[in-house]
Amino acid sequence: MSETPHTLINPAELGAAAGFSHGVLAGPGRALYIAGQVGADDGGAVVGGGIVAQFDAALGRIVAVVSHAGGASEHVVSMTIYTTVLDDYRSKRGEVGAAYRRHFGRHFPAMALVGVTELVDPAAVVEISAVAVVPVATWM
Repeated sequence: MSETPHTLINPAELGAAAGFSHGVLAGPGRALYIAGQVGADDGGAVVGGGIVAQFDAALGRIVAVVSHAGGASEHVVSMTIYTTVLDDYRSKRGEVGAAYRRHFGRHFPAMALVGVTELVDPAAVVEISAVAVVPVATWM
C-alpha cells in the first residue's frame, strides 16, 4: 500500500486517535461515495463466521468499489461501521483489527462505529459505508 495523498488531522488536544483519524483533509481528486456493504460473498450471500468474517468481507467489498474507480484503500477518507453485535465487536477487537489491516494497512480514515438493532439483511451483523477521494490522475 502506498502513502495516502490526504492529510490526516489529529489535534493533540483531542487525545490519541487509535485506529482512526479525527479528521481527514482530502487531497485533490473526485469523491466516491460507497453504499453500505455487508459481509457478503461474490454471489451476494452473507458469509458465516460472525463479526470478524463479515467485517473482513465487507471491507473487501469497499476496497473492490474503490479499486474499480481507479483508487486504492489509502484513498478512503471516511468510514461508518454499523453493527448489531457491538459487544462482540469490542471483545474481538484484535481479530477485527487484523482483518482491517489486511485491507487498509496502517491507513486510518475518519471513522464512526454505530451499534444498531438490525440491518436490512437479517443474516448481516455488520455493514460499512465509506467515502473515498480518488486522485484525478488515477480516475477511470
